Amino acid sequence: MPTWNKLLNEFGSQPDDAARSEWLNKQTQPALATIGRLRDEQNVILYGSAFLQKPQAPPPLISITHEDLDGLMAAVHGTNPSKGLVLVLHTPGGVTNAAETFVAYLRSKFNHIEVVVPTLAMSAGTMISLAADSIVMGRQSQLGPIDPQLPVGGRAISARAVVDQFERARQEIVGNPSKQVAGDLLMAHVWAPVLASIGPALLQEAQNALDYSERMVAGWLADYMFHDDPEAGTKGQTVARYFNDAAEHKSHGRRIDLQEVQMQGVRASALEDEQPFQDAVLTLYHLMSITFQHSPVTKLIESTSGGRWLKNWVTPDLMGGQPPPLSPPARQGTNPPRAPTRQQRRHPGR
Repeated sequence: MPTWNKLLNEFGSQPDDAARSEWLNKQTQPALATIGRLRDEQNVILYGSAFLQKPQAPPPLISITHEDLDGLMAAVHGTNPSKGLVLVLHTPGGVTNAAETFVAYLRSKFNHIEVVVPTLAMSAGTMISLAADSIVMGRQSQLGPIDPQLPVGGRAISARAVVDQFERARQEIVGNPSKQVAGDLLMAHVWAPVLASIGPALLQEAQNALDYSERMVAGWLADYMFHDDPEAGTKGQTVARYFNDAAEHKSHGRRIDLQEVQMQGVRASALEDEQPFQDAVLTLYHLMSITFQHSPVTKLIESTSGGRWLKNWVTPDLMGGQPPPLSPPARQGTNPPRAPTRQQRRHPGR
């Protein structure tokens, strides 16, 4: 496997921007093809985000959104659906409803999907991973909790935190008769400003968001990963609840590694178990990282069929010095910098 430094040196040794772009294009397709060949000629799609290289980019340019459907359609075009799919996934998360569309589209095309996580597939990326038939993770890889994040007071907070905080207030004020725990009505004065900030609908929205994410993931697990298990429904519900439990994980960005994933009964294997496959996956990951580091690209979807879709972010300070996109993409979006937009339900993953 070419190391990160070797690939970066080869990239840097090219004489100009055009040559560097051509070099990257010539390297990426063979890397995708090698992964496919090592998986019985299955189709391979890379979905990558530059959230590590460009954390200051507006969230829609680096997270999972409904626009990704355009990229998936471009990548799927020309593939052979009967061969199955290997999805190499690198994302901080994104919009819950967009993740649902992401899974629905790929599942309408491929009967078997294996998700490979080179480093991070957080939040909504974890949801997509749990919709696969199996997952492959390395020692460095991680998934994350799937509890939805809601915009409150100009920042994102866990929907679970909203529900749990209201329940704590209720118990401290009125108690819990079933457990013979008395409340204290004077605590209503302490909680009044907090409860007032929740508003008339936020509590219900938070509960709806939690139920929606958990039900969706539980259904995917039952239908795909556990489809041959007599207890598929119960098992899917248990796994979905674990990943959705913010009280257990404490942080939405918490690392959930391969060992913990396997302990939940998820069908996940170690990338290190197959050395040639690991080499091919990490080569592709390094090439993707170089692309993000040395171009305006913030999101990349590419497949073994040659379909390619890029999302670019060109800022005023880079207009004069940033190299052009690395190849003419199948579809491409270029957006000027703008204030980050917030959606009702997001899985930002960090």
